[in-house]
Amino acid sequence: MTVRLIILNGGSSSGKTAIVRALQEVLDEPWLGFSVDDFVDALPAKLEGSPDGIVIGPDGEVSVGSAFRELEAAWTAGIVAMCRAGGRVVMDDVFLGGPSSQQRWRNAIGDLETLWVGVHCDPSIAAQRELARGDRPPGMAEGQALIVHQGITYDVEVDTSHTGSIDCARTIAAYVKA
Repeated sequence: MTVRLIILNGGSSSGKTAIVRALQEVLDEPWLGFSVDDFVDALPAKLEGSPDGIVIGPDGEVSVGSAFRELEAAWTAGIVAMCRAGGRVVMDDVFLGGPSSQQRWRNAIGDLETLWVGVHCDPSIAAQRELARGDRPPGMAEGQALIVHQGITYDVEVDTSHTGSIDCARTIAAYVKA
């Protein structure tokens, strides 16, 4: 089977988005890039700050409710459907729920050939990137840097602390082409 879906998991400001762009450059076939941020941005405004939707605390802690989960399940199924229809997708996600986050994807994926990628980054470096970005609550990156990887299984892992996105992409691409 051929890999149709690559799921990158890492904390905020770990470099996932840059890796997605780099993968689109180094992989031979065209790949679509999507992010959990795309999903959150697509949510109805009334779900922002709602216990039924998504609440981001002042320290960057994220909590989600039932409406969020319902729409997330539809989003996930849509990503998988694109792959089953012949597309190739690189998905940038943040597994705040640990193994249950990965299991939600596994349930939707079924037998679709998927490459699971852990994107690690030193918490202090992620915090510096977060500060430079200016679009995240202070503390989100450092708080997520380690917990998103607890209990997760990967096919390949990269660390962006001192490795550029293009080199990380080349490492990942070697597993896609293998």
